Formats: sequence, structure tokens, C-alpha cells
Amino acid sequence: MKILITGIHGFVGSNIVKKFKDVHQIYGLDIVSPVKDGILKTFSWTDLDHDVMPDFDVIIHLAGKAHDVKKQSGADVYFKVNTDLTKKIYDFFLNSTAKKFIFFSSIKAAADYVAGDSVDENVIPNPVGPYGESKIKAEEYIQSRWTAGDKQTIILRPCMIHGPGNKGNLNLLYSVVKKGIPWPLGAFMNKRSFTSIDNLLFIIDGLLNKDIKTGIYNVGDDTPLSTNELVALICMALGRKPHIWNLNRGVIRIISRIGTMLHLPFNSERLTKLTENYVVDNSKVKRAIGVETLPITSADGIISTIKSFNS
Repeated sequence: MKILITGIHGFVGSNIVKKFKDVHQIYGLDIVSPVKDGILKTFSWTDLDHDVMPDFDVIIHLAGKAHDVKKQSGADVYFKVNTDLTKKIYDFFLNSTAKKFIFFSSIKAAADYVAGDSVDENVIPNPVGPYGESKIKAEEYIQSRWTAGDKQTIILRPCMIHGPGNKGNLNLLYSVVKKGIPWPLGAFMNKRSFTSIDNLLFIIDGLLNKDIKTGIYNVGDDTPLSTNELVALICMALGRKPHIWNLNRGVIRIISRIGTMLHLPFNSERLTKLTENYVVDNSKVKRAIGVETLPITSADGIISTIKSFNS
């Protein structure tokens, strides 16, 4: 197949190229255009406005403004990139010969917090903040234009993607554990879903090669992990014994509130992010590609990522 990938030089795009370069003809669309093995040519966004693009079979839209945990980016940047560029590339798809469009949205477009046991595709979207809001606006635009014709549109909502070469939000936790600092939040028992890059590539392969019904699909590993389990897995990858303290939860919450008042790194918001439940139901996408389980376990995926940090 001829595949056009926006944001091709990012983490996910680079891994897709590495995985499929010997199977498919891959073209890029990005703000940079370095020469890389496996990419026949990288186009610019302005090329969409001119008749210079070849015909494609599939378009994978990865380009976007990532969630800025330091909150240094203005809201307009998210909407300019995540919403407006999605509109531009989807309009191009509808007017092209391509038959399949895969859009990487985010689970944060669905919900910033998970109220029940898990979040599935039927949840009424309630994003919080410009990242999730800009993603859901892009989803709404796509859904307003997709049809039941011969073109397939697939919206993916992955939870946190990680893998060798990409620390993601695991970086802070890894830094703490590597320094030998005991983990003080052992009394908080939570569950969170993650997405191993290997499982993501497995899913993409299934989406490319099967007749997939137009719709929204959550993406995540099969088994959620607690933060305590993450700490233990990081220690395992580092060859160390985990040190997890079960300090009183009430005391920890008081310390976090003090941190909020004093604008310290450890505050109520950070405590919530480290200890909240956020489990993603991935059953719909597995049914779509015809599998019962994904090939990489959550634990093996985390260990592989952590070992890459260390090397």
C-alpha cells in the first residue's frame, strides 16, 4: 500500500516506518523533512494546497500538539495544530483516492478522569483543558463529515504511549526511583492503562490489513498497572529492590495541599495524577482486528521501555 503519514518524524511515526518500510510505500507529511531510510518523500503542509501529491491508499494522521504538563503553551496553539490541521488533512482525504483514514486522537478527548471501572467508546466526552478539548473538536469535525460509503475512517484514542526512545510521563517516576528515593505513596492503590509501542504497531497492522468499520476505538494494553507495580517494574529493570513506603494517606494529602499553596512540585494535582484510576477498555479494537489478547504484556512493555532509558 501507499501510505501517507503526518507527523512522520515523531516517536510513533518513526516506529511505524521502521515496522512497515519493507512492506509498504511510505510517504511523510511534516514540518521537517530529513532524509530517512524507509520514507520515499516527506511533503510539507503547504503541498496539500497544490496538485503535487501522489495517490495514496491510506492516510495516518499523527501530527499534533502533545499535552504540555508544564502548562507553558497557550490554548490557541492546541486548536491551531490539533483541530485545524486535522480538518485540513481530513478534507484532503475525502477528496483523494485514499480509502482508509486513521486519526490518532487521545483518550483525554473522552475523559480527563474515569468515574467508573473503566472508560469505553460509549462515554460522553468531557475533556478538561485545551489538549483534550482540541482533540474532541477534531473528532467532531471528522464525525460530521464521515459517511457509510467506501471510505473507512478510524479514530484511535490511545492512552499513554511508551517505548524505547520515548520516556513520556514515565520520566519523572523513573528519575525518582533511579536516585534510590523510596516511593512514599504505597498506601494508594490505583490502576492505570498504558500503551506499549509494540502493541500499538500490532494494532496498526491489523487496521491496515482488515476491513474495519468506521468508528472510534480505544487503544491500550490488556492489563492496567498500579503506580506501586510501576515502581517495582522500574526497580526490576534497574536490577534493584523496590523501596515502597505505606505512609498515612491523610498526611500525604495534607502535604500535597501545602504544596499547592506554596506552588511546590508535589501538590494536590500531582498527587491525583500519581494515584488516580484511569483504566481504558480496549475490547472494541481487539474485536475489530480479530484477536483476544495483544502480544506484549503490560509488564514486559514497561520493562523494555525502562531498560532503554538506562542504556
